[in-house]
Amino acid sequence: MAGPLGDCEARLARARALVEDRRLDTVRAWKAGHPGGLAIGHMPVYVPRPMLEAQGCLAVALFGGGDQVDIIRGDSYFQSYICHIPRSTIELALTGDLEPLDGVLFPSICDVIRNLGGMWKLLFPDRYSDYLDLPQDFDPEVGGAFYVRELGRIAGELERRGARPLEPGALREAIARENRRRAALEAMDALRAREPWRVRASEAYLIARAGAALPAQEHATLLEEFLAAAALREVRYRDNVRVVLVGAFCEQPPFELVLTLERAGCDIIHDDLQLGLRAIDGEIRVPEGADPLEALARAYLEQGTAMASRYIGEGEKGVALVRRVCDAAADGVVFAAASFCDPALLDQPMLERALEGAGIPFTSFKFAENTGQFQVIREQAGAFSDAVKLWGKES
Repeated sequence: MAGPLGDCEARLARARALVEDRRLDTVRAWKAGHPGGLAIGHMPVYVPRPMLEAQGCLAVALFGGGDQVDIIRGDSYFQSYICHIPRSTIELALTGDLEPLDGVLFPSICDVIRNLGGMWKLLFPDRYSDYLDLPQDFDPEVGGAFYVRELGRIAGELERRGARPLEPGALREAIARENRRRAALEAMDALRAREPWRVRASEAYLIARAGAALPAQEHATLLEEFLAAAALREVRYRDNVRVVLVGAFCEQPPFELVLTLERAGCDIIHDDLQLGLRAIDGEIRVPEGADPLEALARAYLEQGTAMASRYIGEGEKGVALVRRVCDAAADGVVFAAASFCDPALLDQPMLERALEGAGIPFTSFKFAENTGQFQVIREQAGAFSDAVKLWGKES
């Protein structure tokens, strides 16, 4: 089909195929075209992807099995009272779906992911596995110096396994490509906030998540092409409630759950889905003559997005969320955290208190990545949407 509508559908179809590529056929194809290149998996929160690209590696975000995988062996490796994503990740690994990966980075999100990293080392001792200890002290002389050393250590480990040495010029170029991707994501988020009926949250989710196993420049092109087509296609205005979705920063909800919220009358104008690609606000600045590795570390310290796994020092939890709601002119907040997600669920009472203080309505529910029934969630979200429409912030 020609024209903007057909162009949008074509990009969305490609994105959907990438998202559903459970066996990592895209990664296999990349490795065939880049002999000797390493594919490095990581949990779907922040890792320094430009550093991996600068070393000739393909960064691959791992989202577990979603609702497409039956957990059989994975359940025997973890207790039942933790979130679902480690079990499905191990299941995928044991069935060979993650075989193209030469290694995996486990960023310091929570104890569960730390344990997943340990389990991975026990099960796959011949593959590279490393724990990315993200700084929680944001003083450049303390946390910054630590993080630069940590990145240098990981770069050295990758080089010993066949990756290219980390060169300043290559890192500058990789950061520039990442900034292009970042700018395209920000443009899509701005369009969603301005005209949520033009780019639905479910569409933005697919287009963003498609970059999980794409080099930054290729993903940026996909984003830009989709946005160009979306700006021109004919759409129908919807009088929905504008909401911010919070809590799904690691384990992702089933795609049908996002669609369910939309069908319940919610325009999701901002969310923390795909947070790994949005964990730094704005451009990663590399001043002339500066060490790009230090600039990459400094961006995390100074421009890091507020999230459940990030320490905020003397600040108040919830201030960033209230600001986000106000800046986006949202009507309310929907908390959607994975069951047993300690960081999100421990944060939620503090975030709720901040919203109450600002007079911002909210509702909440929990999910698992393999959730299959959404009727209760749809009814709850629909009731919230109706209440906000009828009584606004007094609801």
